[in-house]
Amino acid sequence: MNAELRRLRNYIDGEFRDAADGRTTEVIDPAKGAAYATAPLSAAADVDAAMAAAEAAFPAWRDATPGTRQRAILKIADALEARQDELLAAECENTGKPLELTRQEELPMMLDQIRFFAGAARMLEGKAAGEYMEGLTSFVRREPVGVCAQVAPWNYPMMMAVWKFAPALAAGNTVVLKPSDTTPASTVFMAEVIGGVLAELDLPRGIFNVVCGDRDTGRLMVEHSVPAMASITGSVRAGMEVAGSAAKDLKRVHLELGGKAPVVVFDDADIPAAVEGIRDGGFFNAGQDCTAATRVLVHENVHDEFVAALAKAASEVKTGDLSDEDCFYGPLNNATHLEKVTGFIDRLPAHAKVESGGERVGENGYFYAPTVVSGLRQEDEIIQNEVFGPVITVQSFSDEEQAVKWSNDVEYALASSVWTKDHGRAMRMSKALDFGCVWINTHIPLVAEMPHGGFKKSGYGKDLSAYGFDDYTRVKHVMTAL
Repeated sequence: MNAELRRLRNYIDGEFRDAADGRTTEVIDPAKGAAYATAPLSAAADVDAAMAAAEAAFPAWRDATPGTRQRAILKIADALEARQDELLAAECENTGKPLELTRQEELPMMLDQIRFFAGAARMLEGKAAGEYMEGLTSFVRREPVGVCAQVAPWNYPMMMAVWKFAPALAAGNTVVLKPSDTTPASTVFMAEVIGGVLAELDLPRGIFNVVCGDRDTGRLMVEHSVPAMASITGSVRAGMEVAGSAAKDLKRVHLELGGKAPVVVFDDADIPAAVEGIRDGGFFNAGQDCTAATRVLVHENVHDEFVAALAKAASEVKTGDLSDEDCFYGPLNNATHLEKVTGFIDRLPAHAKVESGGERVGENGYFYAPTVVSGLRQEDEIIQNEVFGPVITVQSFSDEEQAVKWSNDVEYALASSVWTKDHGRAMRMSKALDFGCVWINTHIPLVAEMPHGGFKKSGYGKDLSAYGFDDYTRVKHVMTAL
């Protein structure tokens, strides 16, 4: 193994540690296709240590006042912001994302979300206390669930870590968080910053722990006897495995899984605005987003005009190295994923037409061209399954009924959008679309105050918002005789 590779370590009970058995995995820079670091390949002993630390820290953090938790979480946001250059460097080297675009588009949202949940720590709500039975007063306590085992994905390592730990900590839980084995760097860096804040405030060291590892490490965390809740953002396969494992001892489960967002463009839509919005919503982060605008349904009256405009817009989108200020997205995350995305294009049916892109870019790294495919049918593989890459498909529909039927005719149900100037139609579609989010004349913006989460095989539970905060609490009824 190359001795010059950077050494990432687990963060357990306030200190950095190697895996107990010394095993590591290589961390690949996807822009170069070469290893630049190693990370622990954690096993049962490491998971046991992290769970023990979180369990020991839980009573003190649970019993801390909401104000104490808020102050700590606000300090975490401030500390991350103060070291944002280091955080961004870790994130972008690990993912290949454009540095300045990530600074503008992801960092402010991430910090805002941490600060939102800091405020939520002081806004627990429940049914009003009252005499619902004569001579007896009832009230509701909102309590943390306990230790949370959390598994974050590789597409937004920095932000998805925040979506996991911020609501959990705000509600008074303690955390054992596992980043993806391909993108651990920014999470390990955040552990250093968060640990520093906890030490400064003289809070228990085991409140926040990071365990690096692979799928087996995640399974050990979910099946461990200590956590009261398991939360994962990942594939449908991974989510089903987590749900099955958690069912063995009835852990609470929070799943944010895949997506196949329909983007419905009616013939009265502002076509240039729709093309621009769909281009950005489809190709941002190389399409590696479960809400990406990658399955477009266009009314037959404007189909040809739309396809020509989108193909032209796609041809002008640039992918490239993280230091290139002109590129809109970086590489795909790993070699296996590049092969998966390429496979969808290689297997296209004869009736499909590649309007733009459709090929790998360069020989180094995992770059793929912005791609538009038309002529597709509802039963085609690329329509039914999540590509998770910079590939936008286009179908033609004839009326509103058909648009709704085809939109809902997939196993995923996370996000969707409607493009029309007809308010009544927009409202009908927002009711009929069976997805956790419906955007109207836009696609992909998220705000901390609104919930994010889907139905069907996109999982259950909500991220962000008060609804996401509530997922990390349990409800207790207290009744007393007068």
